[in-house]
Formats: sequence, structure tokens, C-alpha cells
Amino acid sequence: MFEVLSLGTTLFIGLGVLLGIVVGAIPGLTATMLIALSLPFTFSMDPIPAISMLVGMYVGGVSGSLITAIILRMPGTPASVITTLDGYPMAQRGEAGKALALAIWASFFGGLISWVFLVLLSEPLSRMAVRFSKFDYFALVAMALLLIVFLSKGNMLRGLISGALGILAATPGSDPISGSFRFTFGIQWLENGFPLLAVLIGLFAGNQILQEVQGLSGQAKERPNTDAKMSLNPRALIRHWINILRSSVLGTWIGVLPGVGANVGSAFAYSVARSFSRKPDDFGKGSEEGLVASESANNATVGGALVPLVALGIPGSVVDAILLGGLVIHGVQPGPFLFRNDPGMVYAIFNAAFIGNVIMLLAMLVLTRHIAKIAMIPKEYLLPPLVIMCVVGTFAISNAWSTVFVMLLFSFVGFGLERSGYALAPFVIGFILAPIAEENLRSATMFTDGAIMPLLLTPVPIAVIIISTIMFLLNRRFS
Repeated sequence: MFEVLSLGTTLFIGLGVLLGIVVGAIPGLTATMLIALSLPFTFSMDPIPAISMLVGMYVGGVSGSLITAIILRMPGTPASVITTLDGYPMAQRGEAGKALALAIWASFFGGLISWVFLVLLSEPLSRMAVRFSKFDYFALVAMALLLIVFLSKGNMLRGLISGALGILAATPGSDPISGSFRFTFGIQWLENGFPLLAVLIGLFAGNQILQEVQGLSGQAKERPNTDAKMSLNPRALIRHWINILRSSVLGTWIGVLPGVGANVGSAFAYSVARSFSRKPDDFGKGSEEGLVASESANNATVGGALVPLVALGIPGSVVDAILLGGLVIHGVQPGPFLFRNDPGMVYAIFNAAFIGNVIMLLAMLVLTRHIAKIAMIPKEYLLPPLVIMCVVGTFAISNAWSTVFVMLLFSFVGFGLERSGYALAPFVIGFILAPIAEENLRSATMFTDGAIMPLLLTPVPIAVIIISTIMFLLNRRFS
């Protein structure tokens, strides 16, 4: 308990937040990439400071992208795409300082409100989940997989294909029940399957490097106006308190849905704010309401997405999927028994989310102008160190070049998928959740002599089928 509140852990949270802000502010680099690259370097750390730092990166990465979204109209991450719609027009009319201050405070309150839900919901949900049978848990994991497909941007079929490829990539290795090897093709290093970290680093860091190398010739040379002083009348913030509260709650609940993401949360909250606004025509032209709604919601999704990770062991977003891998690597199994088996880790996550938001607020208010300058460093200077980190990080996983090969392989897999219009989220969630789903389903059927009717007759699976059907119909209606 004392380690959770120690100065050392707090410093690691602060380091994670600062790194997240800087990386999030650089267009093309994301918190997902940062956390995936950082995981191998946490091997020698104690679990609590390591996971606390990663959560800090998560908080900082989502927040940092607002800087270039407002100043340059270049969102650092997809989560801040909606922020550009009103933040950049405000900057263009000479209100960059006001826009930045308003967005930073909205981000802080969004993260704070979602933290309250994280603390209040996680333990009751985990107590409920302790009573779940293997069939119930399989149904929940299956719903997470289905929601990823249903809520994929664009073609649902492509989401299904991407998720199926992720499941396929998870099949080589040892059978979870019998222990026999499958789909290893006589390759010894495949007997444990594809290493999770090597796959994640390849899909996000290696893939992003390939995309940046391809686009270097078209890199924008525009210089930001980093001299704008941030000032905000408190009354301007108070005027938006209903919008902040509403957008934060919406962002939190959307974050709880597995795989939906901060970009969907900000877009949904933005649409709702516009429908409630007295000046809907101002949206997209520099509306303070639109800016506040976007930034409140996309930061609120962080706390929301942590709820199913802590309580159920199901990642609520791609970043949470990587955090799940980090927890497992450090010998922590998130899920219903985490509160009983490792309460220190639960409080560490809660603490990191809260302290991370406070540090984010202070750092953004003080350092935003300097971070905006860092974001303009040419990509040709940034990419070589990233390549070295990818190779060193993956080699350190098992001190074998086979992991580097896996990283390179999945770098091209991720690059090919995104170039072909296939989202990476279904692939990653499928890769991580498929073994969990398989193990629970096969364990359950061992007690029923292979019968699957309990899957269709118990309350939790029935509720899951109903929710999945509703999400499918809504997606078909609004896509």
C-alpha cells in the first residue's frame, strides 16, 4: 500500500505523463506506440511503479495530442481529430491561448470524472464477475470480440476479417487444455506462440515507422505559433460545466465498451453537445462548446476503458490490451480476483490515473509552448532512434533474434492491413482475447460433456446476446 503512494512511484507516473504528452503531441506517434515500446524496458522494474508509469503514459498520450490539433490542425492521435474542428479555427482568429487553456482544463475534468467512475464501478463489477461461470466469462469475452467487429470504422466485413486474422495468429503454440503443440510446423520458437510484446511492437511501432518513412517526402513544414499565452477567465470554464459533465459521462461509458476508443467517444459527445447547443451553427467554426465536449470525452474514455480491464480482465481499448499484456508479464492477472489477490495493484492503477491527470494539468499549463516546438522536429531525426528501440526492446524479451523476426513480420502485417483499409483494433483484440475465450469455453464444455446449451440458457450469455444484437442493429442503422 505504501509503495502505491511512494515518491518513487509518483515520479514514475510523472515521467510517464511527460513522455505521453510529448509523444502524443507529435503527429503520427501515439500512446499506443509509446507503451508498446516501453514494455520491454519495465522488465527490471517492480510491478507497481512499472504499471503506474504505463498508465501515466496513457493519460499523457491522449491529452498531449490536443496541442498540435489546435495550433497546427494536425492531431497527434485520432482521439483529437474532433478537437481540430473548433480548436484550430479559434487559433486562426487569435484565440490559441484561450483554446489551449479551455481544452486542457476540459481534459483534466474529463479525466477526473472518469476516475470517479473507475473507483466506484470496478470493485462492484468484479464482485459480480466472481460469480460468473466459465460459460458466462466466455460470453463476455465473445461480446468484446463482437463489439470490435460491429463498431469497426467503415466496412464491418473488414472488421470481421481483421479480427479473424488476429484469432488465427493466436493459434500457434501449445493447446491450453491438452498442452500439445499445434500449428508450429516444426519451428521450435513457435512452441510458445508469437510473443505478445513482439507482436504489439511490430503492429504499432514498426508499422508506424514504415508509414512515416513512406510519407517523409510529404511532411508539412509549417511552423506553429508557440508564443500564444494561455489565459482563461474562470467564468468561461464555469459556463461550460454542464457540457463538461455530460461529455465526461458519455466518454466514460463509451470507454467501457471494449475497443470503441477515445475517437468515438469524442465524436459522440461532440454530436450530443451540438444537439443541446443554443448555437449549433457555430460548431466547426470555433465553438468553445465543441472544443470542450471533444476534450472532456476523449480523456474520460481513459478511465472508462480501465474499468473492464481491472474488473473483468477484458481490455476496453487497444492501449488497455497492451496494459493487459504488461500486467501478465509482471505476474499480475487482472480480472474478478484482482481485488482479493493483489489489491496493491488495483490501488496503483487508481492512484496512477488520478495523479496522472493532476500532473498532466500542471505540465500542460507550464510546458505546452515548448512541447509544440518539440513536435516540429523533422521525422528523419526521430525515426532512427525508434528503429533502434524496436530492435533492442524485442531482442530483450527472450534474448533471441526470433523475437526480432516476429516484430518485423508483424510490422509488415500491420502496415499491409492499414494500407488495405483494415483496422488494427479487431486484430489486436482478437489476438489477445481469443486464447481467453478458447480456454473458458473448452473448460466449461468439459463439465457438460461437450454440451453448449448452458451458453444459451443462463442469464449472462442471454444478456450478452441481446446487447450484441442491439449494437449490431444500431451499427447497421447509423453506418
